[in-house]
Amino acid sequence: MKITVAKNAGFCFGVKRAIDIARASSKKKEPVYMLGDIVHNENVVRDIEGAGIKKIKNISRIQGGSSLLIRAHGSSQKTIEKANNLKLEVIDATCPMVKEIHKVVRDMDKKGYRIAVIGDYNHDEVQGIVGQIQRKAIVLENIADIEKKIPPNLKKLAVVVQSTQNLEKVLRMQDILKKRVPDLKFHNTICSPTRLKQDEIKTLPKKNDCIVVIGSKTSANTKRLYEIAKSINQNSYWVKSSADIKKNWFKGVESVGITAGASTPDETIQEVKEHIQKIRA
Repeated sequence: MKITVAKNAGFCFGVKRAIDIARASSKKKEPVYMLGDIVHNENVVRDIEGAGIKKIKNISRIQGGSSLLIRAHGSSQKTIEKANNLKLEVIDATCPMVKEIHKVVRDMDKKGYRIAVIGDYNHDEVQGIVGQIQRKAIVLENIADIEKKIPPNLKKLAVVVQSTQNLEKVLRMQDILKKRVPDLKFHNTICSPTRLKQDEIKTLPKKNDCIVVIGSKTSANTKRLYEIAKSINQNSYWVKSSADIKKNWFKGVESVGITAGASTPDETIQEVKEHIQKIRA
């Protein structure tokens, strides 16, 4: 059985950078805390916590002199201000591409544009984006939200996109928004690693009998890869690790394509590949 691992499977630049910053900060003498998970992967989170970084829900409980690690998805301006007021050292591991989205939102807000974000409302990255400005931003999760949430008399709208959204869906939403808002500034801020992964997953399911997508169930970009794969090849499966794999998936299968979300470590990808090899050995 032939097994093909997508060239761009696994860690992206922003995730690698965040993990490196977290590991370096764990060597500090002072306590280091982070709000939520550094990235959306259970194994990575376990490793970071094992290195001594403490995960918390409320920074008010952190004593001055400690450090606050801002995770890859970024955070709101209020969180940064609160950390500064508490005399915490802020260690910023926000993905540089996400920081670019923050900058666009602040700039367009200053120019008087209402801000809309195409993305998953409860996702950490989206909450960080809308938290860059005082005025309430509009979050558009799907095409139906345009009719529900965009006021019919809105004249000026600036749109940014959660960096891991599905490109085809975003372009459809852009076309509808163009017809609805006279002065539309559309910033397609889907990051390049996401575009590359999505390009690969549009061809991999056509060339293989079975597709395995690896990543946490909390990972938005992994979810998107799975949805695209499943729409092309029904024999597509989403796993967190080799423990989720079932032997019957590979009956009569001659070729398997593997890809992984941006927060999936290389060792997990290799483990899944080897597990599949043993099933058919």
